[in-house]
Amino acid sequence: QVRVLESGGRLVQAGDSLKLTCVVSGGTFERYAMGWFRQAPGRERELVAAIAWTGYTWYEDSVKGRFAVSRDNAKNTVWLQMNALETEDTAVYYCAADRGGQIVHPPNYDYWGQGTQVTVST
Repeated sequence: QVRVLESGGRLVQAGDSLKLTCVVSGGTFERYAMGWFRQAPGRERELVAAIAWTGYTWYEDSVKGRFAVSRDNAKNTVWLQMNALETEDTAVYYCAADRGGQIVHPPNYDYWGQGTQVTVST
C-alpha cells in the first residue's frame, strides 16, 4: 500500500518562505512523477509544481521563479520550497504520486496525501 504524507504547512506572512515536505512509503518512489497541487476555498484543485522520475520539473505560471520542487529518491521524499509567498498562495497543498513517471497534462495521479494547510497573511 502506497502512502503519501505531506507536512510543513502553517501560517506565514506575505513575503515569507516555507518548505513543504512529502514522504512516500510502500511503493517505488524513484519511478514516480511527483506533483504538488493546491486547492483554495471555492476553487478547483490545481497542479502547481511537478517533478518527473528523471528530475525534469514543471511549474504553473503563477509560481514560476518563486517555487522550487526537488526530490531525494534515497529518502523517498519530495519538497516544495515556496518563496516570496503571496496571499493568493493560501490553500491546502497536496502531494501526489503518478506511477507513470512523467509529467502529463491533464494530470493523472494515483496516490494522494491528506493535504497540509498553507495560510499567507498580509
